[in-house]
Amino acid sequence: MHQDLGVPIAFAGIITMIIAGGTIFSSLASERVTRRFGVGAVTAVSVGMTAAALVGFSVSGSFWMLCLWAIPYGLGAGAVDAALNNYVAVHYAARHMNWLHACWGLGASISPFIMSYALASGSGWSNAYLIVGLIQAVLTFMLLISIPLWNKVNPIVPSSRAAEIDQAQYAGDQASGRGRAYVPLARAIRIPGVVLILTAFLAYCALESTAILWASTYLVTDRGVAPATAAAFASLFLLGITAGRFLAGFFADRVGDQQMIRGGFVAVGLDVVMLALPLETTVLALVGLVVLGLGCAPIYPAIIHSTPINFGRRNSQAIIGIQMAAAYTGSTFAPPLLAPSRRGRECGPSRCSSPYWSHWASSCPSDSTSS
Repeated sequence: MHQDLGVPIAFAGIITMIIAGGTIFSSLASERVTRRFGVGAVTAVSVGMTAAALVGFSVSGSFWMLCLWAIPYGLGAGAVDAALNNYVAVHYAARHMNWLHACWGLGASISPFIMSYALASGSGWSNAYLIVGLIQAVLTFMLLISIPLWNKVNPIVPSSRAAEIDQAQYAGDQASGRGRAYVPLARAIRIPGVVLILTAFLAYCALESTAILWASTYLVTDRGVAPATAAAFASLFLLGITAGRFLAGFFADRVGDQQMIRGGFVAVGLDVVMLALPLETTVLALVGLVVLGLGCAPIYPAIIHSTPINFGRRNSQAIIGIQMAAAYTGSTFAPPLLAPSRRGRECGPSRCSSPYWSHWASSCPSDSTSS
C-alpha cells in the first residue's frame, strides 16, 4: 500500500491513530446515542459506516483519502462494539458472550486470507478492502431488516445485586427529577469499582495487542526462534483466543464470570513466566504463547458480561462504553510503548516491517525491500 500511495510505511501509524481516536470518541458517546436511537439502529448504522469506509479504502488513490475514510471507520467500529456488547450482556447468557467474541477471532483469522487471495490473484490490496466492504454491506442490509426484532428479546433476569443497584438509581433519579436520563461520564466513573475494572480492562487489552504485534519479534530476536516458526506460533496465539472462547461458552454459565476472569488472569501469569524463563530450549516459550491465548480467551467476554451484574443494567451501557474506550486506549498505545528497544540476535522481517517499529524505534537498519 505504501508503495502505491508513495508514502513511508510508518504512515500506517497515522491511520491507526485516527481510527483509534474515532473508536474512543464513539465509545464514550455510545450511552447517549444508543438510548436515543436504540441498539438495533445504532448497530446497523455503525456497520454501514464501516462498510462505506472499507469501500472508500478500496478506491483511495492517495494517503489523505485513507485518512478521511478512517474517520467513519473508527466512529462506526466504536459505536457497534459498545452497543452490541451491552445488548448481549443484558439479554443473553455468558456462553453467548463468549461465542460472540469467538466470532471476532474468526474474522481476524479470515481477513488475512482475503488479502492474500487478492494479492495472489493480481487484483491488488484495494480489491481485498472492496470484498470485505461488500460483506459488511450485506450485513448492514440484514441488520436493517432485523431492527424490529431487537426489542422482542427479553432481558435475562438480573441478579439480586444488579436489581438493588437499579432500584437505588431509579429512586435517586425520581427524587432528582432526572427520570431515565442518560448516565453522564463523570457520574459513571464515580460508581464504586468502575475505575478498578477500567484499569484491569486497559491492562488486559494492552497485553493482548502487544502479544499480537510483538510475539513473533520477541521469539526471533530474544529467543533465537526461526522467523517462520515464530510467525506460525504467533498466529496460534489468536487461534488460542478463538478456540478458548468457543470452548468457554460450554461451561461459562456454570463457572460464572468472576471465576472465569480469575482463572484467565492466573493462566496469563503462568504463561508469561513460561515465556520469560531464560532457558536454552525454546519449546516452553512456544507452548507458553499458545496457552497464553487460551488464558486470555475468557477475560474480555467475562468482564463485559459481568458489567450489568456488578453495576446495574441502568448503568451498564455507559460503563461498557467507557470500557471500550479503555480497551482501545490500551491496545493502541501499549504496543509502541512496549516495543523492543534493542537489536537482539537479529533484525527479523516482522520487526523491521512493522509500522509501529518503523515509527517508534530506530535500531533496525532501513530496508525498503523488506518494508
